[in-house]
Amino acid sequence: MFEIAELGHSIDKNTYNEQVPILRTQLLTIQQTLKECDFSVIILISGVDGGGKGEVINLLNEWMDARYMRTVAFSHPSDEELERPKFWRFWRTLPPKGSIGINVGSWYSDPLSQRVYGDIDDNALQVELTHIRQLEQELFDDGTLIIKCWLHLKKDEQKKRLKTLEKNPETSWQVTKRDKRHLKMYDNFLSVAEKVLTETSTGDVPWLIVDGSDIRYSSLTVGQHIFNRIQQHITKRVADKLVTAVIESNGVVHTTQQNLLDSLDLSLTIDKKTYNQELAFYQGKLNKLAREAHNQKRSSVLVFEGWDAAGKGGAIRRLTHAVDARNYQVIPIAAPTDEENQHHYLWRFWRHIPRAGLLTIYDRSWYGRVLVERVEGFASSTEWQRAYSEIVNFEEALTEHGILVLKFWLHIDKDEQLRRFQEREQITYKQYKITEDDYRNRDRWNDYQLAVNEMVTRTSTQSSPWILVEANDKKYARIKILKTLCDKLERYLANV
Repeated sequence: MFEIAELGHSIDKNTYNEQVPILRTQLLTIQQTLKECDFSVIILISGVDGGGKGEVINLLNEWMDARYMRTVAFSHPSDEELERPKFWRFWRTLPPKGSIGINVGSWYSDPLSQRVYGDIDDNALQVELTHIRQLEQELFDDGTLIIKCWLHLKKDEQKKRLKTLEKNPETSWQVTKRDKRHLKMYDNFLSVAEKVLTETSTGDVPWLIVDGSDIRYSSLTVGQHIFNRIQQHITKRVADKLVTAVIESNGVVHTTQQNLLDSLDLSLTIDKKTYNQELAFYQGKLNKLAREAHNQKRSSVLVFEGWDAAGKGGAIRRLTHAVDARNYQVIPIAAPTDEENQHHYLWRFWRHIPRAGLLTIYDRSWYGRVLVERVEGFASSTEWQRAYSEIVNFEEALTEHGILVLKFWLHIDKDEQLRRFQEREQITYKQYKITEDDYRNRDRWNDYQLAVNEMVTRTSTQSSPWILVEANDKKYARIKILKTLCDKLERYLANV
């Protein structure tokens, strides 16, 4: 679905000067309203070389309040960006709620360029566009308004524009060898661009096609489009909240009844002598494997989830004891901060994706959306039900980039949990771990168990399955985790 502004149109200087103050007032007013809204705005300005993208972006920055907007330029990925999944650099620069982000270059730039230059074929391009649609839908579903504008020029107009810029000593620097090369590739570029625009223009996130031959016309058209889209989105968000409230009031949610946790044998134990022997063995093996992973520049992400007092911290400490402290980071996840609440819930997890050869360990994770946020009502049923596919997409982005993803659920029974709570209350340096929430959560044990079972069922994939750990015996759990990690890492490193 395209929104096509009138092509071949221009605006005279007097009309332009009359309309700019009106538009600026509209944009500044809507920015003040947006400050209090629970969504952000991302503006993508793309198009043909010479179509005036830079001029339009500069005018938008001039017309609007710079305190509530940020322009981010994406060029060729840096080494730091290349060592992470391709969308990492876009996630980390997402604007917070109530503000606007303008992207110079976007998630479209590389796939389009790669297809034009023949670095990828149509099938690979199709895969990239599928990932882009998934990204945009996830952001839109979370409330983000994405405004996509394509500034178009016909071939003759592009050639004329480049010649004009080149003749003027003050603008000749803007015309590069790359621009001239692209002019010769115009027909191929247009063919690929039409495919990209057609397949990524949706009802929720449409493209606006604007004639870029007249900067006055294109800038006013884009500016008015931005104002209209934000105004419409504010109205839509109000209506959506009413619909969500009705759905939530019905309180009917269909979930899986499969109980995988009950199939675990929590009587499994290991004696102290065997534990100490295997602990030393697997820590030594992990040390070697972690060093080899660092040398091969192959990174890993470990996720630890489980019941309160299930032993996640102890298992992580036995693991990190075997790894060079320079090569890993442990990310403890608690309630989101004010800054984190201003973004998509996955934003804070994308930020910590490791560079090549490093290890990131999440002590609790993105699964909070379908566990505590679901059970305690911090997320609506629409939000947490949607999260299963969002999480699978997120983890697939990691594994497709070559990152090893391992997810551990540490399971204990209710009696063992109570015993550990009471034990902690008697040990001074562990008393801080016990809170009223821990005991309150026990009252909702069945709700959490239902959520865990559905989480495991719906997010166990071939590339990143859940590893269920019998953890009534801490020693047994630690050895199982270390052994599993060593086995998985060894196969991962052998598969070069």
